[in-house]
Amino acid sequence: MGEVSRGEHETGADETAAEETAPVEGRTTTSQRLEQLSDSLREKLVRARFLLLDVDGVLTDGRLWFDADGREAKVFHVHDGSALVYWKRCGFGSGLLSGRDSAPVRKRAEELGVDEVLLGDGQKLAVFEKLVARIGLDPAQVIYVGDDLLDLPVLHAVGVPMSVPSGRDEVRRDCCYITETPAGWGAVREIVELALAAKGMFQRIVDSDGRPFPDTGEVQRGL
Repeated sequence: MGEVSRGEHETGADETAAEETAPVEGRTTTSQRLEQLSDSLREKLVRARFLLLDVDGVLTDGRLWFDADGREAKVFHVHDGSALVYWKRCGFGSGLLSGRDSAPVRKRAEELGVDEVLLGDGQKLAVFEKLVARIGLDPAQVIYVGDDLLDLPVLHAVGVPMSVPSGRDEVRRDCCYITETPAGWGAVREIVELALAAKGMFQRIVDSDGRPFPDTGEVQRGL
């Protein structure tokens, strides 16, 4: 997918929310994606300080799982978890913003060290505005990744609106970047690698084999 202009309808995207198989091999590399970005989007990524994610349909593939007793389960991709750890390791903030509350999401966020876990309120713009006011965040420095209509107000408020291939048409056409990787299969990893590469920081992650940087005192997380 890649970069698109706001207002330009992205065609040929997969509208299926559920991906039964992993993405095919031969995907575009992070360095290739970076080369394809406009100077404007690259500069926005350089300035970005905070990554905010919708959960269902972004961090997951969009399906909701319940057992026979009605208990909810979530399926997360380890590559996305690693991405959030790498982002934090490089000194940037992250958050989850969802209209649904979920114990599995809270548990996963705690494991990964997500800074802001904002769940259970469908008024996403109001929640976002309180967040930026509370932590002194410039909306222009926020990457927000959403996939459905409830995400539109926040996507319109941030500097770097992004979506996934299964995002609704109305969402994708107002975003500056659509991932190649499907939601729930590493879409967040694609975004984090791209943003860190734009900042010139991703190679350090690679050189350390994804482990904590030496002499930082960070404990390796079980992702």
